[in-house]
Parts: sequence; structure tokens; C-alpha cells
Amino acid sequence: MESKAVVMRWIPGKKGEVYYPIEFATLRVPKPEGSDVLVRLSAAALNHRDFFLRQDLYPMPQFGMALGSDGVGMVVDIGPNASGLWMNRRVIVNPGQGWVSDPEAPESAKGYLTLGASPAGTGTMQQYMLVDQADVVSCPEHLTDAEAAAMPAAGLTAWRALMVRSKNAFPGRNILITGIGGGVALFVLKFALAAGCNVYVTSSSVEKLRRAKELGAAGGVLYTEPDWESKLASLLPQDRKQFDAIIDGAGGNIVKSAARLLRNNGTIVAYGMTVSPTMPFTMKALIENIQLVGTTMGSRKDFFDMVELVRTQRIRPIVSHVVYGMNNLDEIEWLFRLLQEGSQFGKLVLQIRESSKTSNL
Repeated sequence: MESKAVVMRWIPGKKGEVYYPIEFATLRVPKPEGSDVLVRLSAAALNHRDFFLRQDLYPMPQFGMALGSDGVGMVVDIGPNASGLWMNRRVIVNPGQGWVSDPEAPESAKGYLTLGASPAGTGTMQQYMLVDQADVVSCPEHLTDAEAAAMPAAGLTAWRALMVRSKNAFPGRNILITGIGGGVALFVLKFALAAGCNVYVTSSSVEKLRRAKELGAAGGVLYTEPDWESKLASLLPQDRKQFDAIIDGAGGNIVKSAARLLRNNGTIVAYGMTVSPTMPFTMKALIENIQLVGTTMGSRKDFFDMVELVRTQRIRPIVSHVVYGMNNLDEIEWLFRLLQEGSQFGKLVLQIRESSKTSNL
């Protein structure tokens, strides 16, 4: 069997300056063995990691291998040791390998590896993909294929950041999400609301603040304005005038801001550093007992727990733009440009084939 895929092609260039071109390739798909299942993919989503791979800013990029770690599709064949219950079932693929259930860190000596043009293996931007049955989960019925594809990496990162690492996903807690609009930040918003938190956001866009409030955020401010921290603090409820946790993907001077906004022993959970690769820790933050916690994606158990919350709470991922089909490379490049610009509100999705689930239940 063959699978049409979006892959990177190597060209010479320096790390961070090169931009590996993408192209279509035809890959051979072996028949499933052992506990493997063959997934006919219907949609895949982009992450910043895919853009970083093209800049050689992610470890050990693999060429001629399908990009993408987020995908949904139908199981069309199974290995001899796989359960027959998977046949003809719509599933979402776990985006990583090497981390099963340990609450603290990956069990694998190699650490956590993300699918897609990496040593972890082939990715989701292709027509067919072999996956171990342990790394698929039934897709929530209320989701379209595009919504389901939008969920894995961003949803998993958001779940671990808020529900596991922040230790503040409780009713009445004040949660600040910086840089609303990206996939992870929007999932944190959805999960925090489901947990009963008071959610506040920052952005450089008035429109993104407006849309976040429509989704349930209690308030938000432009971080480009002078004294935005005071403006944000003024929005908090009278009986709880400080934040309990900040979920941040930017880095930069967030610790300095947090020292003004967080309660004593409050927590910053950092899942990215798009502003700067360093994050200064101030003496004031130390005196205030502020905790700075790093987080990555998460374990297979975290992934399954996250999908179950989406299922039971009927949470709908936010999809910003969808490109249809595997024929126009220019449109796929357009998704990468949107990712680079950061202008999207929600996830960027490649619809690989006609959706098997398009209704909005």
C-alpha cells in the first residue's frame, strides 16, 4: 500500500536560517503486524514544532518522512494481535512516544519523542499511518474531523500545564493565560472554564481579546499597553484579588509581571518561550515564593484523560483555518505562513480526505 505524504527535503543552510522546503512524496505503508492498526487519516493539524523543524530548530529532523503529530482517521486494517474492536472505528492518534503513565517524566531513557519527521517515526500529514493500538483513542462523537485533528499536541500540552502542573484547576481559582489565540492557550481556556476557574487573558490584539471573552474569559488586557498588570489586576473579583496561576507560552519578562500579579506561592507554568529562550527570575519573585514550573506535552495517560474530558464535557477545539485535499502545496505553505505570523485564532488544519464527521452535534 502507498501513502501520499507531506515531507521535508534537505537543502544546505545554517540552523535557524535555513527553511527546508516541503513537497509531496509517495511512501510505502507496510501491512500491520503485531498490535499495529492501520489508520486512514482524514485530517491533520500543524504545530509550531512543524515550523521549527523546517528551520532546523528541533532535534534530529528526518527528511522524506511525513510531517505532523496531530491526526484523526478511520482504522481500516489491524495486526494479528490487535483487538478487532478497532476496525472501522474513528480514532485520534497519541502524538508522542516514550511516556506511558509516570506522573513526573517520560519512562524512556531516550526521553519524550514527538511523531512527525523525527526519530519517533512518521507523522500524520499523509493518507495512511501505522500506529500501535495502545496509542489510539476513540474519537469523541461530537467532534468533526477537523476539530479532532486540532486536539492532540495542543490539548495534551494544555492539559498537563493546567490540570497537572499548575495544581490550581479548581472552582474559583484565578487563572491567567498569556498570548491567547494559539492552540495551547485556547485549550487551557476551555479546560479552565470546565474546571470552574475564573479565566483572564492577554493579547496584542483587541479582536483576540473579544473572541476570548465570547468563549467565556472573564476579562483580558492588551499586554502592549503601559501598566497592563495593574489594569488586569483591577478586573479580578473582590474576594480574590490575585492570580493563583499563570499559564505562559512566551517567556521573556513574565516572572517580573508574575511578581506583581500572583499570590504568595502562586505558580507560573511555562510551556514555551516564543519571546526569548531565557526567562530571568527576580528576587521579588523569590521573596513572594513564586514557583516557576516547566512543562512539556504529557504521557499517554495524560492524553487519554484529556480526550475523556473533551468527550464528557463536549468541549469543541477552536479551528482557525482549514485547507482541503492533498493536491495543492501552495495552500499548505499558506498554513505555515499563518503559523509563522501568529495571526490565527485556533488551530490550522489540513483536511486530507472528505470528512467522515462534519456535523455539529
